[in-house]
Amino acid sequence: MTTPVQTKLSIPHPHDPSCNLIGLLEQLAPNESTKGRKIALILHGTLGHKDYLFQKRLAAKIPLDSFRFDFRGNHESGGTWKQGALHEDLEDLQAVVDYLKAHYGYVVELVVGHSRGSIIAFRWIATSEDGKKVGAYVNASGRYRMEKIRDSPQGKVWMDSFAKQGYHSWDVTVARKLLRAKVTPEDVSSFVAWDTSFVWDQFPQHIDVLTVHGLQDATVPPYDAVIYAQALSRRTPGTHTLHFIERGDHNFTGIQDEVVDAILRWWDVREKRGLTTGLSVTDIHPGNCKL
Repeated sequence: MTTPVQTKLSIPHPHDPSCNLIGLLEQLAPNESTKGRKIALILHGTLGHKDYLFQKRLAAKIPLDSFRFDFRGNHESGGTWKQGALHEDLEDLQAVVDYLKAHYGYVVELVVGHSRGSIIAFRWIATSEDGKKVGAYVNASGRYRMEKIRDSPQGKVWMDSFAKQGYHSWDVTVARKLLRAKVTPEDVSSFVAWDTSFVWDQFPQHIDVLTVHGLQDATVPPYDAVIYAQALSRRTPGTHTLHFIERGDHNFTGIQDEVVDAILRWWDVREKRGLTTGLSVTDIHPGNCKL
């Protein structure tokens, strides 16, 4: 397998001159022309970064050039992170795509989104001209029922803080650095108001989708993955594969390679034109299935 060559990019933000988006471009053939070449975009989740969870490992193994970056206010990118500003993440994604098109001539073929990144990718694919041309999409731990965030362990902590002081100071370790983020009731209301129902009738018909979700996910209930499967399995010629990981939590802690393997197997089958809509599950063994 060819080892990709990595280049760090700083992309000026068209909507915020003080905010550069920092990302890593992985190229399989860096000395060859990239005009018209297919690329994969790998998107992180809430207060994550371009190298956390399975993202870096996937970029090293996917048989495509790839680009992963820090959304606004995350890790190395400029700007301020806001829990409710999903529309800003959408702007960030389009800014990245525009830059890769203008400077390299890339064509986005695959998008892989985790959690918040998945929510953004769904909307971008369904509403942008570039997104509608994507060939395949991986939805990892994506939330459908936005209001359920209030019932999650973190959401309950926020609600308690709102009742006591009107906001919550969220201390998170990002790339081994302590970050304090402020979450307000208005942030949560804006997040909850984000519409996901468009996937039922506005998601492109031709795109093959893999949904990967951990059955131990306490942040986004696994049933949200089932809803996405119901919505996206009705399309043709695009397929939908629902892949559950029995031991997986929201971030697939300790099983990053299983996520990468699931994506690579799905991609390989797709390249051989063998995808069909259906369900797959890891960690199922005969000894665990006794009635």
